[in-house]
Amino acid sequence: MDRRSLIKNAGIAGVLAAGVVACSKKDETPSATASAPAVVTGGGAVRWRVASSFPKSLDTIFGAVDVFAKKVSDMTGGKFVISTHAAGELMPGPGVLDGASNGTVEMAHTAPYYFFGKDPTYALDCAIPFGLNSRQMTAWMYEGNGLKLMREFYSNVGIVNFPMGNTGAQMGGWYRKEIKSVADLKGLKFRVGGFGGKVAERIGVVPQNIPGGEIYQALEKGTIDAAEWVGPYDDQKLGFNKVAAHYYYPGWWEGGPQLSLYVNKKAYDTLTPEYKAIIESAAAYAHTDMQAKYDYKNPGALKALVSQGTKLHSFPNDVLLAAFKASEEVYSELSASNPAWKKIYTDYAAYRKEANLWFRFTEARFDSFMQAQKL
Repeated sequence: MDRRSLIKNAGIAGVLAAGVVACSKKDETPSATASAPAVVTGGGAVRWRVASSFPKSLDTIFGAVDVFAKKVSDMTGGKFVISTHAAGELMPGPGVLDGASNGTVEMAHTAPYYFFGKDPTYALDCAIPFGLNSRQMTAWMYEGNGLKLMREFYSNVGIVNFPMGNTGAQMGGWYRKEIKSVADLKGLKFRVGGFGGKVAERIGVVPQNIPGGEIYQALEKGTIDAAEWVGPYDDQKLGFNKVAAHYYYPGWWEGGPQLSLYVNKKAYDTLTPEYKAIIESAAAYAHTDMQAKYDYKNPGALKALVSQGTKLHSFPNDVLLAAFKASEEVYSELSASNPAWKKIYTDYAAYRKEANLWFRFTEARFDSFMQAQKL
């Protein structure tokens, strides 16, 4: 079911009716009811769990599940309670897809490109190298065919997916030595997640798959030469600037990575239409909230990192061109061998072309002008 059908059929009228009934009660004053949120009173008590792929120390990316769970509770008067669990509490971070699929947990929150090894198509629900930026991804999912196509794909594993967060364009990682040309990437042991590793491998990188909590130690010991995570706010919390001096941008493999809420289909089908609508609304709120947190917190964190000695660098143009060429080759190969990928990527790529045509005329020009001014 697509987003529009869900909203139409999910009993929004019931949500609004609950608010109308509340306002009609004689023992409540107008001022009290005006300040109270509409609450669904018709559903029964529900207790669910959501497993995250992220550690609690990252209040931005893990925090999305807390924001989501609170909204659900608030809109149901505390009847629908969702407990939130960090990576490792109920299952390892990479295990949440299987956990939600087989019903070990009712929900999971993750970066879908983590499951690239199962099927590269998962990455189209998150980020691919030189893909959509944050706003474009949200547009494709909600107004384009993205959500419809990904729902069809996830139906094969018994999951109903919802967009729930985006970090915005990420940084390109921390390096122990400077990258002056594509030649400097040869043999570089680089911790890079998802699709980025497959493309980076084609330009000489040796990709390393290391969980977020182990990156610092690997960099410190020299087990790896470089690592990427998210951006200044999260990277500062993890202390990468203490073990690698060179901080590169942009993260060409993550121009707008979307996080997703996975809901077990069987569990979802037991919910009332009102509760289903509330899940959708709360996920959309958390989706916006995460991006807002990153956009607000990253500027100060970047300034702090630079003041502590971090050296900022843009990737050399030959690196970006080589990576772009390699990514297009990979996409062509996947389209020839993977029907699920081809079906979704064809639509994704068509929108990417249209969106960038539009963005170049106003967004890019406005941004480039403003960023050149002394404010």
